[in-house]
Amino acid sequence: MTTDLLDDIVVHPARRLSAQLAAALAVADTDSFETEPVESLDLTLEGVPGDLHAGFTRAAGSREPWHPRGVEMRSGRQLSIVSEEELAEVAARLGLARIEAGWIGANLLLTGVARLSYLPAGTRLFFASGAAIVVEEPNAPCRDAGRAIAGHTGRPGDELSFPKAARRLRGVVASVERAGRIVSGEPVTIRVPEQWIY
Repeated sequence: MTTDLLDDIVVHPARRLSAQLAAALAVADTDSFETEPVESLDLTLEGVPGDLHAGFTRAAGSREPWHPRGVEMRSGRQLSIVSEEELAEVAARLGLARIEAGWIGANLLLTGVARLSYLPAGTRLFFASGAAIVVEEPNAPCRDAGRAIAGHTGRPGDELSFPKAARRLRGVVASVERAGRIVSGEPVTIRVPEQWIY
């Protein structure tokens, strides 16, 4: 006997959350992907001007094995968003006092939102200026971020340990839906869409 999948779907209603932009981070003046805290960021529809991930398109990589590597595709990775709470959890798992958001190339550091990495695609973040960004997908932890952490801690093993310790705690990637200025310390309204598992 088979069960009709549609009979078992549970729909969770949309909801609104509140958080705070603990820090806006802009691309550092280096050849690495690390970022530095700034007072504000002027988001464009291409992301953060000058950032490694800015642009409407990008080359497919290891995260998209269904496309030939290097082929041009739409960019859903204009922004990297992490939370203070999840960074603290990853640091604890690694036995570190802290992990700075800039070490792993984050553009936005939020506080006050539980399990940021679990926000579903389509979640929107709204800022006072009218700027809005859309969550595209979870950000999978990689060895590049681990290597950056190891560079700051002086512990080479962090390169390989980080991807495992940060699984489902690495935050999300997003794209800009509406341009505008965002300011460190400002409140953020998060609208989680209606969701279900298909």
